[in-house]
Amino acid sequence: MKKLLIITLLVFAVGAKSQNAKQSYSFSLEQAISHALTNNYQSINAGRDIDAAKQKKWETTAAGLPQINAGLDYQNNFEIQKVVFGDQEIELGSKHSMTARSTLSQLIFDGSYIVALQASKTYLKYYQNAKEKSNVEVKEMVINAYGNVLLAEESIAILERNKTILSKTLSDTQQTFKNGLIEEENVEQLQITLASVNSNLSNTKRLVDIAYKMLKVTLGMNIDADLKLTDKLDALTTANVGAAFSQNEFSTDNSVYYQIAKNFEEQRSLELKLARSKALPTLAANVNFGYSAFNDQFAFFTQNQKWFNYSNLGVSLNVPIFSSLGRSAKTQQAKIALDQAKTQLTETEQKLKLQYQNAKSEYEFSIEEYATSKSNLNLAERIEKKQQIKFTEGLSSSFDFSEAQRQLYTAQQNYLQSMVNIINKKAALEKLINKK
Repeated sequence: MKKLLIITLLVFAVGAKSQNAKQSYSFSLEQAISHALTNNYQSINAGRDIDAAKQKKWETTAAGLPQINAGLDYQNNFEIQKVVFGDQEIELGSKHSMTARSTLSQLIFDGSYIVALQASKTYLKYYQNAKEKSNVEVKEMVINAYGNVLLAEESIAILERNKTILSKTLSDTQQTFKNGLIEEENVEQLQITLASVNSNLSNTKRLVDIAYKMLKVTLGMNIDADLKLTDKLDALTTANVGAAFSQNEFSTDNSVYYQIAKNFEEQRSLELKLARSKALPTLAANVNFGYSAFNDQFAFFTQNQKWFNYSNLGVSLNVPIFSSLGRSAKTQQAKIALDQAKTQLTETEQKLKLQYQNAKSEYEFSIEEYATSKSNLNLAERIEKKQQIKFTEGLSSSFDFSEAQRQLYTAQQNYLQSMVNIINKKAALEKLINKK
């Protein structure tokens, strides 16, 4: 019995531990994008908007289908109306009355209902395009956040390497100073540079933690989850360099932003049709069934209670004749709104073309900047190495050496940033093209 109790407690302990364990993820960039399109908070709600739009579409459709309603009415005539015939007072009615009723109604013709059916399709299409817009924006956000993490991690690696090299140089210089071969200023200059590197390293370590958390939020996961990135910055850069984008590849019709503007124009067009439909007659029919009962006592549910049934068929025709030009004013407002939507669609088209040219130019510039930064880094490394040799041999001042080091550190960061820029600019360009 004691052993059984111990085993049970161990099972519960292991289960509790597994429930409290952090979730772990390992993603390439493509895997991260795929995960975000399903789990990003914005994407989830965009999907729910589509579900709600589908329900709204059915709600609109159902308005023109048969409707059945039922009800029960009870009335207590605690003071019955009386009339006088000669010398006699006669009560009109009974103290209690109850009616059970049901109504079947059917819309036969209503121009606004036909327009509403068309509008419900456009309404659904709008949210489908909104979901597509959410997807392309989430994809770009993931790429940017993923790149920022890689940038921070590469920066830490470089700063750690710089710190190691600089610390050794400082140690050697301190020993040389102790031997009286150089001035103390040389040591102090290196100490200043090392302090700056240490400060940047500490700050970058804090930034990488924030960058990871921003990526996790974008991916739709808990910020305390464990996340490992499998892609490397240089590999992603190489994969995004050299892609050619021609003007023929870009079509505003493929842009989700153009499609949303087109949806807006369609909505305004339907609003104009709706305003015009108000001048058409409407026709509806209904069938009513019911039973009524009357009694001076509340005994409606006894076997002796007598119920009287009734039924009728009704048709309702409504013909708009004159509205003092009110309908005409609404129609003109809808026409003006449609003209505005058409103008906005044209504006959107022109802006998208301009944005494409700008994004294409920025992407091409990022590639050029990457090549320049890579070349500058190679030059800065050679200059720093030469200055280090000269400094060690006493042929160069500590100031010249420190200046070469700062130039190298700047070139390193520029090179890393140029790689991230290529990835981000490519993502911005693909967002406009709506490339899958």
